Amino acid sequence: MHHRSGKLLFIDLETTGPDPAIDLITEIGIVEVGASGVERWSSLVNPGVPIPPFIQELTGIDDAMVAGAPAFDEVAAELRQRIEGGLFIAHNARFDYGFLRQAYKRLGMTLRVDVLCTVKLSRKLFPSEIRHGLDALVERHGLLVEARHRALADADLLWQFWRKLEDAVAPEALDAAIARQLERRGLETALDPDVIEDLPDRPGIYLFRDQQGAPLYVGRASQLRARVFAHFHGDKFTQRDMQLARQAHRLDWCETAGDIGARLLEARLLRRLRPVHNAAPPNRRVAYAWRIDGADARGRPELALVSSREVDFSAAQGPLYGPFNTVGKAEMAMASLRNQSRAAMESLRIQAWPHDGPVGMVETGAQGTREDVLVIDRWRYLGALGQASEWQELLGDAEDDIVFDSDAYKLITGALAAGKLRVVPLPAPARA
Repeated sequence: MHHRSGKLLFIDLETTGPDPAIDLITEIGIVEVGASGVERWSSLVNPGVPIPPFIQELTGIDDAMVAGAPAFDEVAAELRQRIEGGLFIAHNARFDYGFLRQAYKRLGMTLRVDVLCTVKLSRKLFPSEIRHGLDALVERHGLLVEARHRALADADLLWQFWRKLEDAVAPEALDAAIARQLERRGLETALDPDVIEDLPDRPGIYLFRDQQGAPLYVGRASQLRARVFAHFHGDKFTQRDMQLARQAHRLDWCETAGDIGARLLEARLLRRLRPVHNAAPPNRRVAYAWRIDGADARGRPELALVSSREVDFSAAQGPLYGPFNTVGKAEMAMASLRNQSRAAMESLRIQAWPHDGPVGMVETGAQGTREDVLVIDRWRYLGALGQASEWQELLGDAEDDIVFDSDAYKLITGALAAGKLRVVPLPAPARA
C-alpha cells in the first residue's frame, strides 16, 4: 500500500475565495511523513489582489501579512518538488488539489499526483456519523487545535486524524478504504485526462467529438467535471458510455451561470447538431394552440386549432391557449378547455412578446458567482452575450431553426414568473 511505504503529504491551503478559476492561494501548509520522519513546511503566498474582509476574519491572514510574501511562481518549483511522488492527502481534497492545479496551469505547468480525501475516508470508515467536516473530526477524535484556518495547523490536524485511524481502525479496513479511492476504475479513452480534471464544477454544456470532429454527444450538467468524469469512471457503464470511450477524441465545453441557460443551449445544439449518441430530438419546428372563434349556443367557447406556421404565436392579436407540441396533445386538452371558465383558461393563455425586439435576460449563478445575459427574441433563445464565437456559430440562425419553440417559451416564461430571470436592454451595436 502507498501509505505504508511511500511519502504522505498532508496538505491544506488558504485562499481568497472558493473558486479556483478566479480565486488565489494565500497560504500553503504541508506535513510530510516519510522514511526520514516528519517534516513541516509552510509559506504565505502573495495573491497580488486584496484579500476579502470575510476571508481575513476567517483565517487571520490580511493584506499586510502577505505583502512581503513570495508570489506563487516563486514557490512553485520547490512546492512541486515536495509534492511529486507523494500521496496528496487533504480535507475536501478536490478544493486544495484543484487550486494547486489551477495555479500551476496559469504558469503553463501541470501537476498530477495520487489524491486522497479525508472527508471521503471518514464517511467510508464511520458511516453512522452525520458530520465529517474538520471541526467534527476535531471534536469526535480529540484532535489538538493550534490555529484553526491556518494552513499548517489544519494540515497537522489531518496528520493527527491519520494517526487516530491507524490506532482505531483495523489495518485491512483502512487499506481497503484507501485503495477504493486510489484505484483507477474506469474506461480507457483517448481524451486527455487533464482536460476532464480541469473542468469546472459548475453548470454548463459539454460536447464530445470523434477524431474527425463530428459531434458524438451533447450533455448538460450542474457540475461539469463530475458529470463528464462519471461517463468513464464508476461501478456501472451504459452502452453509450462505452461507445463514447472508444470514439471520443475531443471534448468541448461551455460554462453557464445556471440551469436555464444550459437547457436553452442544449436544446438548440441537439436540434442543430443531432449527435449520434443522443436520442433524436422531437420535431419542434411547429407548435399548436387553440384560438377562440366565438361561442356555442350554451355560451361555451368555440375553439379552432391553429399552428405556429399560420399564426405568429409571439405576436397574436387575439388570445391563444397552449402551446402544444403535437396535434394529439392539443386535442387531448380540448375537452378540458371547453369546460373551463374563461378565467381558468387564462393560465394557458400564450403571452405575446412584450418587447419591440430582442432583449437580455440575466441569469445569476449560485452565490452570485456568474451572470449570463441570455439574448431572447420572441421567446427564442439566440445565445448569450460574450459567448465564445465557436458556440455562437454552432447555434446558427434562429430564424432557420424553428418557428415557435414551445419548450423554450415555457422555460423562459416560467423562469420570469419565478424571478429567476430579469430583463435588461441589450447594449447598442458598436458603430463601424
